[in-house]
Amino acid sequence: MGIDHDTLVFFSKSWGLFYLWAFAICVLVYTFWPSNRKRFNNAKKSILDPEDKPWQ
Repeated sequence: MGIDHDTLVFFSKSWGLFYLWAFAICVLVYTFWPSNRKRFNNAKKSILDPEDKPWQ
């Protein structure tokens, strides 16, 4: 029993799709996990420095 090209393409596309879905779900769960809220709010506000003004 040999593995042909079509079988490899089928498995790679199928497992790649499952891998991407699992990764996306993990990222969403991590992002919306309640204990991570403070960390993401600090990151959101840390980019904006109140002393920054347009260059003159």
